[in-house]
Amino acid sequence: MTVHRLDRRCSRTACGHPAVSTLTYNYADSTAVLGPLATYAEPHAYDLCEAHSERLSAPRGWEVIRLAPDPAAAGPSSDDLLALADLVREAGRPVRPPEPDGGTREVGRRGHLRVLRDADA
Repeated sequence: MTVHRLDRRCSRTACGHPAVSTLTYNYADSTAVLGPLATYAEPHAYDLCEAHSERLSAPRGWEVIRLAPDPAAAGPSSDDLLALADLVREAGRPVRPPEPDGGTREVGRRGHLRVLRDADA
């Protein structure tokens, strides 16, 4: 059974078919990896439909690794149910009052990363 996510389409130009697999490249190893559709769209990965996945070829000297999809991963897993339960539990927790410094726990930044104070401190 093939699972299609309606919001993800094939990355190939003029192809509007639903994506079923994700293609990534490892330039250092001259390797193309074609695997199951990634959970999230990534800027350096390509989502492909079934037809383009089957016809995939790589440049001469490159290796293509095809990862077979896990049939058990097609439906919701116990991890999905636990994550949903955690979200519901988190939504039911009371909202903490703002911190004295304006509510920010940010201590520092480095690029797009932030350093936060420990919530228990």
